[in-house]
Amino acid sequence: MKRLLGFVGALLLWLLLFWSLNIWVIAAGVGVAAVATALLGSIAPDGLERVLCLRRVGYFLLYLPYFLYYCVRANFDVMLRVVHPDVPIRPGIVKLPTTLKSEMAKTFLANSITLTPGTLTLDIDGQDMYVHWINIDTDDVKKRTAEICGRFEPMLRRIFE
Repeated sequence: MKRLLGFVGALLLWLLLFWSLNIWVIAAGVGVAAVATALLGSIAPDGLERVLCLRRVGYFLLYLPYFLYYCVRANFDVMLRVVHPDVPIRPGIVKLPTTLKSEMAKTFLANSITLTPGTLTLDIDGQDMYVHWINIDTDDVKKRTAEICGRFEPMLRRIFE
């Protein structure tokens, strides 16, 4: 099942990139998807088929605008910090515990944090994430975790766990 999903995903990506239903484009896509699946199929994450549940897909579709909102909000925050000299910048690396269990959920959380301006995920060590943050405004671990991870974790738990 893992390899079949990998093949279908690679073929769909090929067709989206070329945006053509020409028989030669499709044939080349099938060949490239087959080679990619043969070479990389063993490294695909386990439990990938669970993500295709309609309820999980629905939560993912809700997650996209939710993430986009926080991304735009963070863009304005970083822009304000760059333009206005009185807004504080106190950069540093913080250790954040996560309650997510699956590797895929932690990866999505790390990517969501990294794609949000002002934060950059440096490492995931078990249940802890190390994040570079543009403005460490509190020394309380629970408040930091709620501010950085707390907004994404509940939705990602519904999608991946």
